[in-house]
Amino acid sequence: MRHNKSGRRLGRKPDHRQHMMRNMVTSFFENERITTTVTRAKELRKLVDRMITLGKRGDLHARRQALQVIRDPKVVVKLFEIIAPRFSERPGGYTRIIKLENRQGDNAPMAIFELVEEGFVPQQKVAATSAEESVVEKTEIVEESPEEETA
Repeated sequence: MRHNKSGRRLGRKPDHRQHMMRNMVTSFFENERITTTVTRAKELRKLVDRMITLGKRGDLHARRQALQVIRDPKVVVKLFEIIAPRFSERPGGYTRIIKLENRQGDNAPMAIFELVEEGFVPQQKVAATSAEESVVEKTEIVEESPEEETA
């Protein structure tokens, strides 16, 4: 039984799956976009988000942790110096999966896996007190408007 074992097996043994994901992460950061199956893209998203978060940290330990997954030092330099600074203000959600038509040979659902390019605009959180004040202001405005009509 597979109780509490997260992640997809992808029809491969653990070593083969790990090497495949490392190669896919390396290719993804080299090209910033790859075409793969939907299930592989969903599994790859976890690893890519983790690597970008390491890149945002930017310290030596994070760089060494990234080198354990991405074996090409040039790709790690690109991740830490070019890709990660783009997402410095974004708290997560660095990638998107765009579904394509099924693959012709085996009818597997295909997808484009790419980095999100739009700028991130952080939303301001509304405190509970300000929400209550806005409700009070609206009720006051409603009360004042009938007085203005009679005048």
